[in-house]
Amino acid sequence: MPAAKAPEDAYTAAPFVPEGADLPALRQAAGGCRGCPLHRAATQTVFGAGSTDARLMLVGEQPGDQEDRQGKPFVGPAGKLLDRALEEAGIDPAEAYVTNAVKHFKFTRAEPRKRRIHKAPSLREMTACGPWLAAELALVEPELIVVLGATAGKALLGSSFRVGEVRGTVLEREIHGRPERLVPTVHPSSVLRAQDDDRRAAYQGLVADLEVAVRALG
Repeated sequence: MPAAKAPEDAYTAAPFVPEGADLPALRQAAGGCRGCPLHRAATQTVFGAGSTDARLMLVGEQPGDQEDRQGKPFVGPAGKLLDRALEEAGIDPAEAYVTNAVKHFKFTRAEPRKRRIHKAPSLREMTACGPWLAAELALVEPELIVVLGATAGKALLGSSFRVGEVRGTVLEREIHGRPERLVPTVHPSSVLRAQDDDRRAAYQGLVADLEVAVRALG
């Protein structure tokens, strides 16, 4: 008889997701997730933040360095830029539910004790974390999801997703068994990475996509 796999080797968070839990209980349970190996190096689980009454859900890729240290999503430079873009588009950031497709920070270091450098999660890691996102969607029941970047898009819409092909449009898809409306756009970190000459245009493009979301919410 083969030995039972450890949950992290099975690459699924499903055994850690409590049935019928409310958002605080779900957040607490996520703190003990060992559904994939990413928990080993990360400081802590970074779960979603916001109200179950939120009409809008923002889904990003994964926590960054500051999020990993503080335990909250979108509190680093990309999060601050996103808040500014949301306000400019006419969305109160405090009224949105924000989360990530992957709940642990994945990173590399050039040398020990050097700055931690973001590394994109694999499709296997995104799939492993899917049960947490499914549980968040079931509890929040957003009217609209803003998909921030390619990784979030692949996690929600499949590996063939290309943000450049569908950004700024309203999509209707079944996600984790629920009919959802989604507006894909770039991740705010891509705006920060843009060259100085291109950054303003990249930022305005993000705002324009968020304005599409505002109109879709009505």
